[in-house]
Amino acid sequence: MGVDMLRRQLSRRLCAAATAALLAPTALTTAALAAPASSDTDTGAGAAAPDWRPRLPLDQLTIDTTLVATGLDRPTAIAAPDDRSRQLFVAEKPGRVRVYHPDTGLAAEPLLDLTDRVSTVGNERGLLGIATAPRFARTNAVYVAYTSLPDGALTLSRFVLDGTDPAADEQVLLTQPHAEFSNHNGGDLAFGRDGHLYWSLGDGGGGNDPLNTGQDLGTLLGKILRLDVRRSCGEQAYCVPRDNPFVGQPGARPEIWAYGLRNAWKFSIDPRNGSLWIADVGQNAYEEVNHLRAGVGGANFGWSCKEGPAVVLPERCQPDARYIDPVFHYGTRVDGCAVIGGHVYRGRQFARIATGTYLATDYCSATAFAIRPVRGGGYESRAIGQLPARPSTFGVDARGELYVASDIPGELHRVSFGRQPS
Repeated sequence: MGVDMLRRQLSRRLCAAATAALLAPTALTTAALAAPASSDTDTGAGAAAPDWRPRLPLDQLTIDTTLVATGLDRPTAIAAPDDRSRQLFVAEKPGRVRVYHPDTGLAAEPLLDLTDRVSTVGNERGLLGIATAPRFARTNAVYVAYTSLPDGALTLSRFVLDGTDPAADEQVLLTQPHAEFSNHNGGDLAFGRDGHLYWSLGDGGGGNDPLNTGQDLGTLLGKILRLDVRRSCGEQAYCVPRDNPFVGQPGARPEIWAYGLRNAWKFSIDPRNGSLWIADVGQNAYEEVNHLRAGVGGANFGWSCKEGPAVVLPERCQPDARYIDPVFHYGTRVDGCAVIGGHVYRGRQFARIATGTYLATDYCSATAFAIRPVRGGGYESRAIGQLPARPSTFGVDARGELYVASDIPGELHRVSFGRQPS
């Protein structure tokens, strides 16, 4: 999401045509969308067990949004504390965290102001991710990911929201140099049901992975990390969980949980089963969504050998590698320009029709994609409507209800589901 995204924005005519095609009556399925690139590829390997509660078929499901707040400055991420406050914390790219409450709206004063240390040079740098610690009422801890001044190093920090100036008490947990290019920073954060913090990092930027980081276990770039931030180990302000897949492997960073990603701008964790949904922004061929069962570490999603289901750089492929295919993908520059990953719906208001449905969109087309595992294996997917223009991030409140924010014009919308009229 960012510079290369904006370079690839579709014309209005192309977006409209693609959206019309995606909204055609026939539902898309993983089988129809893709074939494995090789015998060493697993489609949906490690995926979570489906939720078979009664719900509406995707071809009858619709989506709508309600504008609830304006005046945001390029929102990038949304987090909800589990303290019954009903608040949402919204990260803005320039470096501020704003508070939204459904009764009082968007607060004028920021909760946290990091503009003095956040780099916004290049469209993809900035304050990129936010997560509130479990049991927030007790800890008051917020974790953020941002690109730091002066050179855009990827930075993970903790702030405790006590006192009058919480920004003054920053604890930097981990940094990754990212100076060669300004794009592909990743930056999303989420706590898993295991209590560990997951962090996505882009491949370092440029085209065709020029730093060759996607398959390199010796760097944190192009990876999703898994960290125990409740403790410190030695000189580190965190610990590496002992069951991380590359602990003890020579030359590998033990923080790595999954790899082979180009720019996992958004990922989320299903609160019901702990599975990981990863939306990886494509380059020229495919935008993709991956799904990984809880506890499955070491997954290789193929970049920069593969993009989506296809081999794009054969010289980067390893003959003995096992690459995992996405569970959903669509054509870059055909049906959009950059995938924006969302969440699995687990709220109560629309539980009868939408529970267990993963929602994603695209920055250019704003098409709402619904994805579900199906009985017997595989996935079904369908375009179920349109979201507001330039969606940049989804969020979920403490009750499991969904929100979506738009980059420019800086709006926050509540998401609702409905039924096609009979």
